[in-house]
Amino acid sequence: MELRTRILPRMLNSEVESYLEHNDIIIVPVGTVEMHGGFPLDSETVISEAYALKMAEACDGLVLTGLPYFYAGATASGRGTVQVSIRQGIDYLSAIAHSLLRQGFKRQVYISFHGPAHMTCSPMVRDFFDETGVPILYMDLSMQMTKTATDLFKSLDSFHAITVGAYKMMGRLQDVPLTTAYTHRDPQTCAPFGDIFALAYQSAAIGYCFADQKDHMSTTAIPDEATRDRLAAEGEALIDELVRRMDMPHVVDQMRKLEAYNDAVAAAKPWMPSAGRKKV
Repeated sequence: MELRTRILPRMLNSEVESYLEHNDIIIVPVGTVEMHGGFPLDSETVISEAYALKMAEACDGLVLTGLPYFYAGATASGRGTVQVSIRQGIDYLSAIAHSLLRQGFKRQVYISFHGPAHMTCSPMVRDFFDETGVPILYMDLSMQMTKTATDLFKSLDSFHAITVGAYKMMGRLQDVPLTTAYTHRDPQTCAPFGDIFALAYQSAAIGYCFADQKDHMSTTAIPDEATRDRLAAEGEALIDELVRRMDMPHVVDQMRKLEAYNDAVAAAKPWMPSAGRKKV
């Protein structure tokens, strides 16, 4: 099916309904608005949206954009950071997931490039299954990078290239400022506590906030448009390759097969929370 756009908010209702006649996949990028060195505050939202668009193209899915306000974490010390509690984020995202299911999207994939996002997304995904009997998926993009693509990252500049490439892919390259003011290699002010920070997965061990804006994060120098264009081209290529390695057709096929497996388990074990709760 040829689509004018895969971004759901930009579609006509009739286009969504036509899509749902033959498929049921939606990718939901979960973002944040937080201080981010020499990049705009919504950079981790834009990265997730760019990934989501490529992932949707790979598996014939749609993308639900416009979700930038969730738990930021240690960057709450920045006055540009919008901090929403983890509990509030879980409830809001759960309401969206239930709406999407009622609309007909059974294969929902939530993604984020923001480290602490797992504290919002993972609880929602598990509770949603118990409530509905429908398995939806959370993919941690930073985890995917470390699992499948360490060979592609020659330096921290590769990470910065992904950020610039994402802005280009979403038609917002001009939002990336030309600046050299945020290039540094200074340790974070909270570095002495790294031992206890590492006792749980990403930002989930103990509460803290950054003391200095440069703690999140040093940013490669972008002195001119030529440098920005070069980084954007490198970043686009990296995102393309990372999505290719994710093998999204296999992922969404596995989701459908897992649903059938879960149905069989629930039929044999009716005391499970998810048993008999299917709504679509």
